[in-house]
Amino acid sequence: MSAAATANEAPPAPKKSKKLLFILIGVLVLGLLAGAGALYIMKKNAAAAEGLDEEEPTAHAKPLDAKSAPTFLPLDNMVVNLADAGGNRFIQVGLTLQLEDSKTSDTVKAFMPSIRSRVLLLISQRTAEEMLTMEGKEKLANDIMTAIGEIMGYAAPKGAGEEGGKKAKKAAASPVQAVHFSSLIVQ
Repeated sequence: MSAAATANEAPPAPKKSKKLLFILIGVLVLGLLAGAGALYIMKKNAAAAEGLDEEEPTAHAKPLDAKSAPTFLPLDNMVVNLADAGGNRFIQVGLTLQLEDSKTSDTVKAFMPSIRSRVLLLISQRTAEEMLTMEGKEKLANDIMTAIGEIMGYAAPKGAGEEGGKKAKKAAASPVQAVHFSSLIVQ
């Protein structure tokens, strides 16, 4: 029976070595994956650092931060009759004002009823043909910026004469940087 006892003891030894082999292979695979991940991250960081070094010499390429990023103030959509003959054409327009900062946004909001009224008047003076051209839209956007400047005291009202020395400089510093069309439908 002793031969049978030695025969029973021999098979368990290979099972332990297989377990040990699987554990070693698992640790080796995990180590390789960790090394590959670390190498990938280091190369990515090195490439990003090289990209930043290349952009630094340009004087005009400065990153936007929260202080210099513009603020956008959307206005409610408006439906306005156009000045076409017959009076059966209208426009639905959505506008967004691009402003210097959030403080300016609060100031513009204080003037919003007057601004909205003036915008409605400006749009109602346009024809459908004007509003369907790029030039017509650009002219409307410029007229809206001028009107907002006038309402907020940044520009001299029309017909104020030649006394605009100081006011002309103030008009150049208008807080409205641009007028963007978020939607425009002419019918």
